[in-house]
Amino acid sequence: MIRTLDLDALQQTLMGTPLQDWAADLPAQLDAKLAVGHGDLARWGAAVEALPALTPTSVELARRFALDGPCDDATRATLKTALQGLIPWRKGPFELFGVHLDTEWRSDWKWTRVSPHLDLRGKRVLDVGCGNGYYQWRMLGAGAESVVGIDPNWLFFCQFLAIKRFLPDLPAWHLPLALEELPARLEGFDTVFSMGVLYHRRSPIDHLFDLKDCLVRGGELVLETLVVEGDAQQVLVPEDRYAQMRNVWFLPSVPALELWLRRAGFVDVRCVDVSATSVEEQRSTEWMRFQSLPEFLDPADHSRTIEGLPAPARAVVVARKP
Repeated sequence: MIRTLDLDALQQTLMGTPLQDWAADLPAQLDAKLAVGHGDLARWGAAVEALPALTPTSVELARRFALDGPCDDATRATLKTALQGLIPWRKGPFELFGVHLDTEWRSDWKWTRVSPHLDLRGKRVLDVGCGNGYYQWRMLGAGAESVVGIDPNWLFFCQFLAIKRFLPDLPAWHLPLALEELPARLEGFDTVFSMGVLYHRRSPIDHLFDLKDCLVRGGELVLETLVVEGDAQQVLVPEDRYAQMRNVWFLPSVPALELWLRRAGFVDVRCVDVSATSVEEQRSTEWMRFQSLPEFLDPADHSRTIEGLPAPARAVVVARKP
């Protein structure tokens, strides 16, 4: 399955860059990961293999993710059934040959808030915690030269492969790796994204250092995370769960987050967006049938989580490695 990633093309793309030695080592590293695998990997892989052979004649990645081309009703039904074999779909939406893949997150809304503050033209990009790769395609639509996403979740990996089947020649790759599995001091990416990751880290400032080590000098970090209101010393540490999530550790204020970034050695730190997450942006759908944000908020007061904590708000901060 990993061979469908076309690592040869990735190695060719990264030839002559600071990342070429890492790319050369990837096949062995990924074979070792695949040997451990996941109990559902065969089922998810079969869903990918069941996708019909379709060639898009229209590809839209800049304004939204939409592929279109010749596809009869029977083939469209086969396509939908195969994609349903990869439920739950969390990031999106995707429009695929007449199939509207309505994901849990309206990730396009977040991208609309983030993208006006970026210039990705000709950039070599790393997306840390990339999920199923939705933003990777949008980054290409914004002019990125190439995008590597990393996320150790095998379902997300298979979802990416499903989409990649229809865009095999585009320079986007998903690696089923955690940030800690990358070599130290890669220093090879022009732009690094970390969206929806920081609050899952028990050591958030270490995470910032790790992200900085992936950047070239002068490279840009795009960080999106949960935040709370307050001054530079305000940080929320949930006692147990936050919005029903167990693995949430630190929710800083925006000034505290900016301070953390400066302490980690970033410069030109600036917050470009703060938005409360609405129940229209994150909700259950046909493609993600589990509980979602509406069930995680206080039913009598949507400004609080079900635990009585401030409801989710997310900030986007950009910063530069000197």
